[in-house]
Amino acid sequence: MDDIDRRIVALLRNNARRSFRDIGSHVGLTAPAVKRRVDRLEADGVIRGYTTMVDPRAFGWHAEAFVDLYCEGRMPADSIKQAVEGESGVVSAHTVAGEASALLHVMAEDTQGLELCLERIRATDGISRTVTEVVLSTLFER
Repeated sequence: MDDIDRRIVALLRNNARRSFRDIGSHVGLTAPAVKRRVDRLEADGVIRGYTTMVDPRAFGWHAEAFVDLYCEGRMPADSIKQAVEGESGVVSAHTVAGEASALLHVMAEDTQGLELCLERIRATDGISRTVTEVVLSTLFER
């Protein structure tokens, strides 16, 4: 991956609907040359897919939190995944280095929904506690 590839990826991260022609004008390539590079980046697994960013409030999600998840003993990552992936409010889950076993990104309709989600997670065998940080505002996302 060279500097032009990095610039193409940065432009796509900013707007995945950007045309190859527009990208080419920013990186000094023709649209077909950009398409070939994007195809290669996809084939190589550098670009794993495209997504749509939505406003969570449009779906009725007004509460957002990041949750440190603490497990008893050495709970394997697969067990943590099984414990939280069925919970619809969990947007993402990550194993982390440090005191916590995992970090969860959780969204809910309101703080009551957030609380119920956390109660269900804490009721799972092997999970000892959670530490929750409620998001007040999002400054930016990439």
